[in-house]
Amino acid sequence: MIGRSSIVYSAFYFALSVAASPVRTHRHDPIPSFVLENAPISHLWSQEQWWPSDVAVHVTHVVPEVNFKPVAPYVTLHTVSKLRSDIFLTSKDDVTTQPAWITSDVGTPDASGKSAAPVTVILVEKDGGVLDAFYFYFYSFNHGGTILGIEFGDHVGDWEHTMVRFVNNTPTVLYLSAHSGGSAYTFSATEKTNGRPTTYIAGGTHANYATPGQHCHDLPFDLLCDETDAGLLWDPTLNYRGFWFDNATQTFSVAGGAGFGGQEEVAEGAEWLSFEGMWGDEQYPVLKHGQYCVPLEGTEECLFASGPTGPVGKNLGRTTVCEHEESCTIQTSL
Repeated sequence: MIGRSSIVYSAFYFALSVAASPVRTHRHDPIPSFVLENAPISHLWSQEQWWPSDVAVHVTHVVPEVNFKPVAPYVTLHTVSKLRSDIFLTSKDDVTTQPAWITSDVGTPDASGKSAAPVTVILVEKDGGVLDAFYFYFYSFNHGGTILGIEFGDHVGDWEHTMVRFVNNTPTVLYLSAHSGGSAYTFSATEKTNGRPTTYIAGGTHANYATPGQHCHDLPFDLLCDETDAGLLWDPTLNYRGFWFDNATQTFSVAGGAGFGGQEEVAEGAEWLSFEGMWGDEQYPVLKHGQYCVPLEGTEECLFASGPTGPVGKNLGRTTVCEHEESCTIQTSL
């Protein structure tokens, strides 16, 4: 993109002690208003086919498996945290038939930007007056994309996120997850909608970007690209479950929410977020559900990959704003 500039910050830049740090908020308190007032607002792709999903609905359509063998007849948000980290929450259905819970048309946002699928908001307090506000978006299916007309990288379950870092209640940086990495921008550099940062969610892969258009990734010669545009607007503040995460004890607690998500989480609690296993199927053997694998760029790419870990596996305690901290570039313009 023309005119892009960036600055590489040290791993501790945004975790330096701040003399005027506010009193730390108790982790059971409601989500602070400044977190909602500065929450990203997102455009889904205008041709999206796999819409946001409610994680509580998702678990009703899966069974916990290891090595493709069930270890329990069912799972709920009350029982999932008791499962081991090698568990795959596996679809009861043949996913190639694309059942309704996979496409999740019910999660399509309405004219106000409200989706029936609650966003998961997780707040993490850190030293120096830092508060990281994570906005997690869940989808029951990820469509990976095509390379030279061949489809790769589909999987059941898809957790993506954006994060705003606040210092003394002031937003400073926006991070956007995308595939194996992500991008970060100073808060002031981002496009705004009514004062809130505006993001663009790629069709199928649900990767997050700061600008609309085509975004090529991971492979040379623009072989693999995401598409984004100003499709339907999704406002996470209208329907969300809210939580605090204590990085010292690695525990979650309920902070309250809004919409259906706020109603649901009263009975659900917060322990389900501690599940360290995978929120989708294990990568299928070749031929199962039409699975195929092709050597590509020194690795093997398959039609179906394994499902992802959940929020607890996304480095909530990070020091830099980036999920992968070894290289964190914060860009100062779009």
